[in-house]
Amino acid sequence: MTRLAATSHGTRREAFGPAEWALLAAAAGIWGSSFLFIAIGLDAFSPFLITLLRVTFGALALAVLRPARTSVPREAWPGIVLLGLVWMAIPLAMFPIAQQWIDSALAGMLNGAMPLFSALVAAILLRTLPRRIQVLGLVVGFIGVVLIAAPSISGGSSPLGIALVLFATACYGLAVSIAVPLQQRYGALPVLLRAQAVAVVVLAPPGIAAISDSRFAWGPLAAVLALGVLGTGLAFVAMATLVGRAGATRGSVAVYFVPLVAIVMGVLFRDETVGWIALTGIATVLVGAYLTSRREVD
Repeated sequence: MTRLAATSHGTRREAFGPAEWALLAAAAGIWGSSFLFIAIGLDAFSPFLITLLRVTFGALALAVLRPARTSVPREAWPGIVLLGLVWMAIPLAMFPIAQQWIDSALAGMLNGAMPLFSALVAAILLRTLPRRIQVLGLVVGFIGVVLIAAPSISGGSSPLGIALVLFATACYGLAVSIAVPLQQRYGALPVLLRAQAVAVVVLAPPGIAAISDSRFAWGPLAAVLALGVLGTGLAFVAMATLVGRAGATRGSVAVYFVPLVAIVMGVLFRDETVGWIALTGIATVLVGAYLTSRREVD
């Protein structure tokens, strides 16, 4: 635990520069679109099959990159296996299960709570307290997420679906604190590839069993392919690199932008509407993200 706490800040403690903002935009943009891809995939495939295909396509995409195939020592594997469970297999299965009862925009909105879980894990398990300006940013950002999600929640969305998304988000909050020291020591790509391989093994039995509950269709298959290559390949690389540079708390601020993208995708492709409360929430989220990304000082 001491080693995790010692490295949980990341390698860069200054305010976000162009590289950090670019990584943030890539992760948030792709993940915000992922909820739409999941909704399309559910038109033909069962949740566990979607998740199995997603991590398989993601692992194959990473395996193409030569740095990802760099070997890691045996002592890294316990952490990698844990990461494969709490960052890959469990949360990635929860989202399509939940989206059987809630819409894609709401799932993306609720996912914005991840930085709070990340800060909570760091404070409780890693004994790493966020700075006051970051606490303020986290609180402001979460208020924004609530404002965005409020119209959908009050509209009668499934409590079970909401709970599953929040559980998945809590897993992400734990995972980023585990990922920081692992990727700093062994490299982001080797760790991610092996964590996804663990997820493939874990998800293979329920995913294969779910084939009988699915049907083939090109559109959903293309959506799941994009979900895997982009949402589980490129986006995880961007996020892992970001948390390695900025730390778990500041790096996880990327998730605050996911609701913005999810709303845009819903409006453009699913004819959803956005009220003034959600627009107020968007502005609040941006303020919270800015505060959380500020320079860390001792």
